[in-house]
Amino acid sequence: MTGLLKATNKKTKQTNPKMTQDDIVYGHIFDAILEQRLPPGTKLSEEALGEIFGVSRTIIRRALLRLSVEQVVSTRPNRGSIVASPTVEEAMQILKAREVMELAIVELAAENATPEQIAKCRAMVAEENEAIAKNDTGRSIRLSGEFHIELAAMANNLPLMSFQRSLVSQCSLIIALYESSKKTHCSCDEHTQLLDVIEAGDKQAAIALMKTHLDHINSKLNLHDDSGTQDLHAVFSNVLKKKA
Repeated sequence: MTGLLKATNKKTKQTNPKMTQDDIVYGHIFDAILEQRLPPGTKLSEEALGEIFGVSRTIIRRALLRLSVEQVVSTRPNRGSIVASPTVEEAMQILKAREVMELAIVELAAENATPEQIAKCRAMVAEENEAIAKNDTGRSIRLSGEFHIELAAMANNLPLMSFQRSLVSQCSLIIALYESSKKTHCSCDEHTQLLDVIEAGDKQAAIALMKTHLDHINSKLNLHDDSGTQDLHAVFSNVLKKKA
């Protein structure tokens, strides 16, 4: 095991003793996609990733397979894996699926959210505000996505949470491809308002606010934008620095 993975394992095992090398590699790649540091269409070389993370290609393959199940990575026979690149039609289907999912999630969250979960989400919004103030776009995008995943945790429904994780990451790919503005993707004020009505147990208000929130996100899409770098070593430069 490399020094990086030893250090990462030592840190994460304090909260999750069952964390594996597969989980760590998966987490790094998932976060890079969520932060839009890995743009759609990026070739995910098993050899390069194995070198970056200091693990076997078997571990890399398992992490990529897990991401392919979540539909954020596409595995092509005899050609390797790439970050998924949704077409316009696929993007519209994903956005509709997310709308249905998010509306169900906030309704259930208004019934089941605990004070601890509300407090956790409010802390995430504060972190998101801080990232926006520092123009840390990648971090603010990731925190926004994690906020929506945490809403699914509030719903107290494991299948919904699994689906939400996949849809949030797929929407990050859609934003990377098709958004006209590369600034803030979610309104922190809207996140706070959502938490207020969820905490109050107002299901109808939560559904209405989420619909408006998603409309604001979708209104920024022009369905033809594309940008980013496909250099794996540049994307994971932070990992390589830790290994040095």
